[in-house]
Amino acid sequence: MRIETRGLTFDVRVGGPEGGAPVLLLHGFPQHGGEFDDVVPALHAAGLRTYAPDQRGYSPGARPEAVEAYRLPELVADAVGVLDALGVDAAHLVGHDWGAVVAWAVAAGHPERVRTLTAVSVPHPAAMAWALAEDPGQKARSAYMTLFRKPGKAEKALLVLGATGLRRMLHGVGGDARVAAYADPMREPGALTAALNWYRAMSRRDLAATGPVTVPTTFVWSGRDIAIGRTAAEACADHVSADYRFVELPRVSHWIPDEAPGPLAEAILARVHDPA
Repeated sequence: MRIETRGLTFDVRVGGPEGGAPVLLLHGFPQHGGEFDDVVPALHAAGLRTYAPDQRGYSPGARPEAVEAYRLPELVADAVGVLDALGVDAAHLVGHDWGAVVAWAVAAGHPERVRTLTAVSVPHPAAMAWALAEDPGQKARSAYMTLFRKPGKAEKALLVLGATGLRRMLHGVGGDARVAAYADPMREPGALTAALNWYRAMSRRDLAATGPVTVPTTFVWSGRDIAIGRTAAEACADHVSADYRFVELPRVSHWIPDEAPGPLAEAILARVHDPA
């Protein structure tokens, strides 16, 4: 379905029983709402109704040109706007990668709209900002962002030779068909630039300004994540004042929804059914 909010049009994957408790699923870079396709069947079987939007820059109808249009407050307002357009007062919130950043910020700034939070791979933005400033290991893991923030140069590096760079980055999501499902939309005119604008608009100030989370929260992190180290992951606990669970998947890469959809669904359902 398509949802119009804030002057933009978002493509949204919808599934599960009508009337089921709503779950908003926010994807990461360089993917789309389809990254949760193997996660949602278990949620639907449990009676949940899922909504997985292609976020700002990923939906062709929600692709502003200005870099500043991709700052974190705009991304948060989009998520709240989607809930408004759906008529959902409060949802269970799940986010992976950049979607996790948005989900943390929504939970912190709009706790009345969030029943529970399950953040995947990327820690609370303030924990991430701290790790980027203080942890040499995290600085090294995040060095790729320097390239991503360079207009033109990043696009060329990722899209050259049939998007070889982008496809290599997606190694771990599954076979060639799954890689293509994420890489091919990024080859459309303007799509990759819009997705990279999330990095170009990012500031440590915006990340650090994210307040504490006061809703029941689970953070799912994987031991083989090359982008997020343990220091940043374990710092999450300092930014949640409600019931908090840290779930570690030791033999899984950064691409948790693709590589470990079963364990992720279990973590989400455990949080939804026992918010404590």
